[in-house]
Amino acid sequence: MAEAARDLSEDGLEETEDLGPLELDDSGTFQQVTNLLNIMDSESAKTDMAGAGLDMRKTLASVIITEKAAVEPSVVMDALIRCLQVPEIPTQRKVNIYNTLQEIIQQEGELEERCVRRLVTIASREMRESPEQMEGYVKAEVASDTLVALSRNHFSLVMYELQHRLKPLSLTDEFVILTLAKLANGNVFEFMPYMGITLATIFTMLRLANEAKMRQVICGAMETFCETVQFYLKHLEDSVYPVMTEEQFALKLFPMYRYFVTVWLRHPNPEVKLGVIKSLKPMLNLLLPNNELREQVYDYIPLLLAEYQGSLEALFITQVLRQILEVSVTTSTPVPQMQLHTIFTELHVQVCTKAPAQHQYSSQNLIEIVHCFVALARCYPKELMKFFFSQMEMSKEAIRVGTLTLIRAVVSADEPKMNIRTIYLAIRVVKNTLSDNRSKVRMAILRIIGQLALSGYQDRIKGWGLKYVSVQLTLSTYKLTNRRDSFYQRDLEEKMVHRVTMDTVKIITSSVSGMTNEFWVRLLCYVMETDYTEALTPICISLTNLAERQLHSKDAEASAASKSRHVDLPAPQKLLARLLVLMSSPYKGEGRGIAMLNLLRTLSQSIAPSMADTWELEIPLLVQYLEEHTEFTWNQKAWEDKLIQFLRNSLKKTRGTNWSLRLSKELNNQLESFDSPSLEKGFLYRALGFTLAMGLEADKVEVLLLELLYKTDYSNNFDREGVILCVGLCARGQVNTVLNVLQDFEERIQESEQSWQFGAWRKDHPWRREAVKSALMVMYSCVASYCHPQMLFTHVDSTITSKVIHHYSSSCQDICLKMAFMKSVVQITKAIQSLRDLEDFQFAQKTTLTGIIVAILKAEPTDSLVSPVRTMAMDALLHLSKLKPFYSMEENSELMDISIHAVISLQPPGEDNESVKTLYTNALSALEQLMESLMQRQLDPKGLQEMVHLLEKWILSEKEWEREKAMHLYFCLMQFYVQSIGVCIPLKLGQFGMLVGLIVPCTCDTHQRTRMASTDVLSSLLDLHASQTCSSWGTSKEKELERCKEDLEGADEEKVFCASSRIAKVVCMEFNCDEVVSLIQKLCENIGAMDLRHDKASVTWISTFLQMRVKELEDKVAEILGAILVHLPVVDHLEVRRLLIEGILLLAHYHRETVLTALLRQPLPMESHLKEVWLAVAENVPFARTMLHSLMGRLQSRFTPKVNATSKADIWRLAAVDPLMTLCTIHLLIEKTACDDKLMDLFSDLVYTLLLQLSSDYRPEVTSPILKTWRLVHTGPLPEEMNLHRITIKSMQLLFRRAASERLVQALEEQAVWGLLEDSETFLEGVSLLARLCVQDMEGHRQRLAELVLRGMDSEVLSCRISSTAVCVEEKLLRPAVLMLEKGASQEEDEALRVLSLRALGNMALGAPRKVKQYRKLLLEKCLSSLGGPVSTSVMAEGMEALTKILAELREGDMGSSFDTISEQCRVFFDNESELLRFKAFVLFGKLAKVVGISKKHFFRGEVKKAWIPLMLHCQDPCSHAAQACTTTMFQCVHFWGWKSLESPAGRSDTSADDEMTVFQTKMCSVLTQKKPAVLYSFLLETMSYIKNNLSRIRIAACNLAGIIMKQMSAHYLGKLDFLALRNSLQELQLDSDPGVRRAALETLRVLDSCSQHRLTALPDGAP
Repeated sequence: MAEAARDLSEDGLEETEDLGPLELDDSGTFQQVTNLLNIMDSESAKTDMAGAGLDMRKTLASVIITEKAAVEPSVVMDALIRCLQVPEIPTQRKVNIYNTLQEIIQQEGELEERCVRRLVTIASREMRESPEQMEGYVKAEVASDTLVALSRNHFSLVMYELQHRLKPLSLTDEFVILTLAKLANGNVFEFMPYMGITLATIFTMLRLANEAKMRQVICGAMETFCETVQFYLKHLEDSVYPVMTEEQFALKLFPMYRYFVTVWLRHPNPEVKLGVIKSLKPMLNLLLPNNELREQVYDYIPLLLAEYQGSLEALFITQVLRQILEVSVTTSTPVPQMQLHTIFTELHVQVCTKAPAQHQYSSQNLIEIVHCFVALARCYPKELMKFFFSQMEMSKEAIRVGTLTLIRAVVSADEPKMNIRTIYLAIRVVKNTLSDNRSKVRMAILRIIGQLALSGYQDRIKGWGLKYVSVQLTLSTYKLTNRRDSFYQRDLEEKMVHRVTMDTVKIITSSVSGMTNEFWVRLLCYVMETDYTEALTPICISLTNLAERQLHSKDAEASAASKSRHVDLPAPQKLLARLLVLMSSPYKGEGRGIAMLNLLRTLSQSIAPSMADTWELEIPLLVQYLEEHTEFTWNQKAWEDKLIQFLRNSLKKTRGTNWSLRLSKELNNQLESFDSPSLEKGFLYRALGFTLAMGLEADKVEVLLLELLYKTDYSNNFDREGVILCVGLCARGQVNTVLNVLQDFEERIQESEQSWQFGAWRKDHPWRREAVKSALMVMYSCVASYCHPQMLFTHVDSTITSKVIHHYSSSCQDICLKMAFMKSVVQITKAIQSLRDLEDFQFAQKTTLTGIIVAILKAEPTDSLVSPVRTMAMDALLHLSKLKPFYSMEENSELMDISIHAVISLQPPGEDNESVKTLYTNALSALEQLMESLMQRQLDPKGLQEMVHLLEKWILSEKEWEREKAMHLYFCLMQFYVQSIGVCIPLKLGQFGMLVGLIVPCTCDTHQRTRMASTDVLSSLLDLHASQTCSSWGTSKEKELERCKEDLEGADEEKVFCASSRIAKVVCMEFNCDEVVSLIQKLCENIGAMDLRHDKASVTWISTFLQMRVKELEDKVAEILGAILVHLPVVDHLEVRRLLIEGILLLAHYHRETVLTALLRQPLPMESHLKEVWLAVAENVPFARTMLHSLMGRLQSRFTPKVNATSKADIWRLAAVDPLMTLCTIHLLIEKTACDDKLMDLFSDLVYTLLLQLSSDYRPEVTSPILKTWRLVHTGPLPEEMNLHRITIKSMQLLFRRAASERLVQALEEQAVWGLLEDSETFLEGVSLLARLCVQDMEGHRQRLAELVLRGMDSEVLSCRISSTAVCVEEKLLRPAVLMLEKGASQEEDEALRVLSLRALGNMALGAPRKVKQYRKLLLEKCLSSLGGPVSTSVMAEGMEALTKILAELREGDMGSSFDTISEQCRVFFDNESELLRFKAFVLFGKLAKVVGISKKHFFRGEVKKAWIPLMLHCQDPCSHAAQACTTTMFQCVHFWGWKSLESPAGRSDTSADDEMTVFQTKMCSVLTQKKPAVLYSFLLETMSYIKNNLSRIRIAACNLAGIIMKQMSAHYLGKLDFLALRNSLQELQLDSDPGVRRAALETLRVLDSCSQHRLTALPDGAP
């Protein structure tokens, strides 16, 4: 310990001396470098925080330091070294400094020795400090890298320092060893003089290195040292240092190798073990070349083998072992015999057992083991094969497979020293296991056989090897074709065996010469007979190779004898048939098509010499097609067409022979070899049909066809369709033969209408009568499809179609037969359509076929869809419609109606029922096509209307799926019509409106697809209309229509209705007046057909069109009103009735007389729907008065001279109407008019008109009125109570009860006035008494009554003059009357009169200002009375206006107590909902501010204070006039506060009014905070009450003002605030619909939170 302390102190002393004092930097370089390092440190921190971000600033700082070092390297180096000596420097800063130093060292090269020494000392010390933590390790590593960088130009200084730290028998620091390894790697030749002492010193440390980390470091360093020595030895001639031989190095290394293997390799730490093993490999590269040391290395092999039992990765052990074994082979120095068995066993176990899961390199380890066994086989073949033989005697599959795998590796080794004896021994081992039937063993043997063939040992396998391969091919095929579903694993293994067998066959056939004929025959039979077609590709390739070899060999043998090139084959037709059918699926079995085509090409001369030339040309094209495609891109139909064409071209070469007939027989025989359904069998039927068509002998063709018909299983759909196709294709060249065969077949199966007897030709095919009939029908139609056109004209009617009809009619007509029948019809019609010269052809059977199809269509159930019968029926009608004779228009409509009913009535299938969905879609598509086809014959507006009429009942259906399909068909119809007809034939007048009106209700349908389809139809109609009328329909409207369509896609009912209304507004202007009428008529017709939603859509469109076009519809009002009134009685929904009635009222507003005449001409008595109309009129009091005026005019017109009409309105106004209907309407309006309106302004006119009517009722000519309208509806007489006289009396009684006082009504009852009026004799007495009582009780009506009486006295009607005279004589109403303004202003019944009176009083101040003071008391009293009580807005506004005018002429003293009342009343209206009242109130308050004097100044100052918050808020009133008036008034009232600083005119500026108002408010709040903080606090509370104001602008202003007040409020009053309540109120505004309110509330919330924080900060500690 003392010695170690002494050494340490000496080291410290040396370091201190080396460092010495640095010279001070006067140029500021140190500071500059420090600043740049600071930048690098900061950027490093940012980069760490931001992730993998850019550190451009750090890089730039480093570059600046480096560039400065290029100019002053010593100064910069000194600065950096000085920075390293700063105490407690951060790790990152040190790393940056060292990195910068490394860059400078690399850049400058030679440096001052003083700087280098100091840097070496510092870096060495840094490196040797114990890296206990990660930061210490980083610093040590970067210091080590710095020393390595210095060593390139200052190696001696660095090496001296490191050797000084490396002392024998003393364990040095790990980074000293690591740095020495780096120096050795980077400075090979310079390091070599020190290598010996370094290795010797490290060897002395081995016993001291007990820690795992240190051992790993030493192992890594030794690996580097050994690699350096190898490099040095390879480049020894380049060394200038003293030479050290390889043997010397080996002698120094061997003790360390021995110590590593014997001691350190036993260390329990796996990382240490791994380090040792990795270091052994470069050490062995130096040790093994030495003969003496090599044998000593062999002694330690057992220690290496023992490590296989541990956890160490086996790969690294095997690599070392392989290195030893390969050197033993190359040097011919065998491993001791006693170790061989151990080596065999350990390596063999590695192959036969599964590697542990933690081993990552098991596959690489197996490769290394194989190399080991190859090396062992070269040196010890006998011993190795003996060992293999002993292992094969074990029955374990894994051991056998592993041993065979190693034998294969030995056989495959490309080693020149591998002798025949070794192969012989290996084959003996393999033959011993041929009887093992386990899959993996079989595959291993097969691979060995293939490898023997590849390695050139073909003669060794000709006997046993080929036989084994043949047996395995047969065995694996048998097992695969007879496999069981429950043994999936076995099947998978057998597939692998078969795959390996195929590979072996391929290898053998391509490499083995002189192949036996037996093997060829086996392979060829395999192709012809096997059911396992997956193996055909390699077999065909092998056969092709063998055939080419045989042909070449036979060429050589037959060249002298001139023999032809043939190969032994079975029947050529049989082979061709087999290969053709297999080639129909060319990508099965790894692409068997190309292999078979190549085989055919090779065997062309053997199969058919006449076809050889053709095959040479066509087969390469077929191969090219297959090569250009894959199983995912090819087309089955196109490929089969190519094969058929290939077959036809080939058979053409054999014309005149029976080749095609023999091929037909073979194809027929192949049918039994394939399952149904399959692609191969389908192709077989097709190929057979083409082949039979080319046959020359008709009788033999008939025999083959009959045989095919007999053996077909007609219950199997695939076979039935296949034989049908075959028969049809045969008809291409054998029409008469095919028809004869079919006739013969029918006769032989003894068909009759009464019975159906079958001969049991095939017991396994129990035929069904319907199946055979359906097949026969389709066969006949298929004959029509394929036969020659000229032959079709001859047979289509009499033979083919008649047979189809006969077979269908004589069957049970089930679904299959129906489908077969319609399929036959379609095929026949298509065949006819394809004929040329079709103009004169009349299809005689068309009517019969149509009748059968229509019957089938009608018989289909309407509630379910279980078959494609509907679709096929409509498809058949579609094709029949194109043939002559064409259907008539009536037949078209009938067919379309039946088809529509068959499809639309079906309910849509569920989402999970894909099959029914497909049937459903196909049926709808077929219906669309049929509709278009039938429409072709009548492409005009009439035909369009007829089709739409057929769809109408389905469009208006109550079932949503029927509406959806009908609307979809409507859209398809319009699309077809627009595309086909265009602008050629314009629509009829009104047709456009009817077409649009039909789809309008569906724009609001509950089903989204129906809504979208309706808009699509509308778009088509608009396009058609625009093209035919050149309307203004443009892009902007189309875009708006598209936006509406997007809104219709949503499910929100309100949005849907809104979008439909917008569509109505968009398209409204595209309709002329006649189209509008037709549209409204159609919409009214549709009301009630569906549900409420559709009715609402209809009436919404009606309302929209009326609102937008009502002024243009003067000539159409009667038609529109008639349509509405006709359908109004049947409307059940109140909302729909209300909307229709609103439409009537809208018409009445613009065309009053026309509507009135139409309503009065309706049947009597008043029916319910008419009462609803008049009740709606009564609800609108102003309009009711207008209508009453018109009704009175109709009654009074009877007592005035007739005049001629000058306008259309006059015509309707003067039209004759029944007075009884008029009186009933007047009675209803009087009864239902609002109670608060007592009809005072019409009282005189009504009384006078009813008196005239009553007087006229006593004329003889009107005592018994005849009502024609009543007779139109009713057969009986008019009810007794429904007469003119009684209705008139009732109306008068009702009028007096509604309009007169109770005293007058009681007086009329007491004096029996009504009884006097009912009697004709006392009528005049009753009139006089009525007039007297009215004048006494109702003074206000005297003047108007007098005017009416005077007019009545001038009437030409005698009864009118008598009644008027009676009234005047009794009460003297003609005397002059003067109306007083005061009374007009005081009355409350008539608003207009009161308004006019107040206005007159107000204008008195303008016209007679001097009279104002005289009547000031009366004026102020009347005006103030208008500001209180339940009066209208216009009265109050007129009262304030009058006061404003009057105050201009008065002084404070003239007003008295009225000043206070006016002030208080005026403030009430500041927050009124009426903009007019607010405006008038602000103006009036400003006028008061000007009038106020000294006596009222104190009072008015208080009023200003009360009004101040409303004034500041309403400066931002939404009404601009009110806001301007408020601002003016507020600044007029500022001086009442008494503060000069507030009286600046800032608020009156025209620019930036809102900003200036904010400044004023802030200034105002600031002054209040200083002088009257309590007032400011009350202002805040008052302001917060406005955040719930109905006006959004006021709410915004309130939020802003509240924020300003809180900002200016003192801490004392802030403490009084209820922050929670304020925050809740402001947070509620975050849900406001106005975004401005939400923003203002959010800003105020922030101010509130800021004030809250300020208040909490200001509170003393511990305060709550």
